[in-house]
Amino acid sequence: MQRRPVQLLFPDGFLWGAATSAHQVEGGNVNSDWWRFEHTPGSPAGVSSGDGIDHLNRYREDFDLLASLGHTAHRLSVEWARIEPAPGEFSDAALAHYRRVLEALRERGLRSFVTLHHFTLPAWFADRGGWLGPDALAVFDRYCARVLAALGDLVDFVCTINEPQMVALHGYLEGYHPPGVTNAVLWKRVGRVLLEAHHRAVATTRAHADAAPGLVVQLPVLAPAREDAVTRRYRDELRAEIVDLYLDALRPGAGGDWLGVQYYRKNWVDPASPTIFAPPPPGFATTQLGWAVYADGLREVLVRAARTGLPLYVTENGIATEDDAERVDYLEAHLGAVLDAIGDGVDVRGYLHWSAFDNFEWAEGYRPRFGLIAVDRAAGFRREPKPSAYAFQRVAESGDLSRLRATGVAVA
Repeated sequence: MQRRPVQLLFPDGFLWGAATSAHQVEGGNVNSDWWRFEHTPGSPAGVSSGDGIDHLNRYREDFDLLASLGHTAHRLSVEWARIEPAPGEFSDAALAHYRRVLEALRERGLRSFVTLHHFTLPAWFADRGGWLGPDALAVFDRYCARVLAALGDLVDFVCTINEPQMVALHGYLEGYHPPGVTNAVLWKRVGRVLLEAHHRAVATTRAHADAAPGLVVQLPVLAPAREDAVTRRYRDELRAEIVDLYLDALRPGAGGDWLGVQYYRKNWVDPASPTIFAPPPPGFATTQLGWAVYADGLREVLVRAARTGLPLYVTENGIATEDDAERVDYLEAHLGAVLDAIGDGVDVRGYLHWSAFDNFEWAEGYRPRFGLIAVDRAAGFRREPKPSAYAFQRVAESGDLSRLRATGVAVA
């Protein structure tokens, strides 16, 4: 049964915002492995990201809109494939573009969470073996150093790598992200390479910027599909690889200055399933993607993440649904779970919703609707805030969860 928060007020200084990633919103990321994956016949990604939602050109008006909706922070990524389109060849124009983007955030009073690697790779890097290439860590470190030297003075929080365990799981075991591999050995190796890449990026951030570096990890709640020893053991092994490996490697100072927690669902693990996971049991509400809605799971993973000793930010959390009333319910339940965690003594300092806009959702294309703001791509990319955006605004501006369903305008 879902617990209700003891109190409804978030701490003073709590950051509120939403998240995007470059490939999902900018459009035209033609030099990336993902663009190629989308355009490969038979690929699990059957839809092109195309023009995205044209955020590449509309970022100023988008930031105006987010600021008007009470956001005080924003998470975005810089696109490696634009910045380094060929090995060792850095685009001054791309770096200048991202300086303008970050300046626009600062002008609007939005704190910046900047992700250095959010799923996509330059095609040339992928061709050299990607994260399994012999010089992958050195090449990534070179890219990080160049970005932070150029942009670091405008960055508040550096997100080194987005969901390293999901890069490994989706790309090297499940095979529905690039490079489309299904290998029970390689996915574990990639996860460890990415963990080392994070540690190197922390050191590089400290050398080139005053920004606070941190890792962002997706932490699902994992349950056995059946209560037999084999299934429980398989669940434990999977949890060790996609949760414990990363959290146990982090500590204040060496692991970064903070930790980003990303939470979407509860998964039932099944060793007999070709997809690793079983469908949710009857009685669970599910999203457009068939994910089980389990709000108390956010409290559970925040409590687990707190063992690192790092301050926590929820850097992604949201629901894919066409029914925005479900999104309002989801927000109320999951923000309540954050308050429950804070009531348990967990140091949570901000909440960034996934996502700011309806956008490209990787192998699922444009069908899933995660956004607080709708985008009509057939009508000039027109933006339209949903009722959930205004519900979120009321909480962000007041710090009071009880304001979520209040009528009228938000009250600061």
